[in-house]
Amino acid sequence: MNEIVLGEVTVTRIEEMHGPIMPADQFFPDMPEQAWKEHRDTLVPDHLGAEDGVVITAMQTWLVRSGGRTILIDTGVGNDKTRPAVEPWDHLSLDYLGNLAQAGVRPEDVDLVINTHLHLDHIGWNTRLVDGAWVPTFPNATYLMPKVDFEYWNPENNPNVAGGINENAFEDSIAPVLAAGRVRLWETSHVIDANLRLEAAPGHTPGASVVTLRSGEDRALFAGDILHTPLQVTHPDHSSCFDLDPAQSRATRVRLLGWAAENNALMLPAHLSGHSALEVEDTGNGFAIKQWSPLPRY
Repeated sequence: MNEIVLGEVTVTRIEEMHGPIMPADQFFPDMPEQAWKEHRDTLVPDHLGAEDGVVITAMQTWLVRSGGRTILIDTGVGNDKTRPAVEPWDHLSLDYLGNLAQAGVRPEDVDLVINTHLHLDHIGWNTRLVDGAWVPTFPNATYLMPKVDFEYWNPENNPNVAGGINENAFEDSIAPVLAAGRVRLWETSHVIDANLRLEAAPGHTPGASVVTLRSGEDRALFAGDILHTPLQVTHPDHSSCFDLDPAQSRATRVRLLGWAAENNALMLPAHLSGHSALEVEDTGNGFAIKQWSPLPRY
């Protein structure tokens, strides 16, 4: 079962896809080559190709049932999207909604969609193509989006979006939801319910965020893209090539790893393959993986 119970909250992992994404030295250009070698036993085969040195990641959504509501944290890449900057994600045809149905959820059942940030691989299933038009996939949901990212990725505010990695993403995955009146923007922090809270975690993007969970004795951190490989637990000073502000992303990562260690919290990043989630510990001079989640390996 792809399900974990944390206090009064149930968390289910919904896969869109997983597999190799890009060579380690390109994904993490300043990560020492020796680090990959030293932690090979932790990384291979779930997070790093044994022979080719290609990083393996997952595109996944965290389905959260809390306070009587059905919540999706991030929505993956999506189907039928024109993605000239990322050819493997161009015009996909995946059974994400089928995987969601296996967890007992229809699109109309979703009450809340949380986009931790507005990169194309976190907003794709915000919409789907119906009769040639993009419409909200989850017609009854409120879509929570960070205002800072909303303004940054809006092509009207930032002409550099055109031709970049997020090309077309605002137009096909955000604007139609806004037009339908389903978007709610937030800043700094936002209380979702008694168990869940959104908090700013900038660096990867200007408006990047995380969701913290406090329910009963349990704590968790839906960590978005503060890390893309388990190696960043032991080497948090090294950022991915997709972090727009590497210095700020490093500071955010160290801060949140510290929070997770101090609170014995389960970390659920957006893209870890294998068991997908982990607990960390403070070693006194850094961080280490304490244990992996009970979720089955991909």
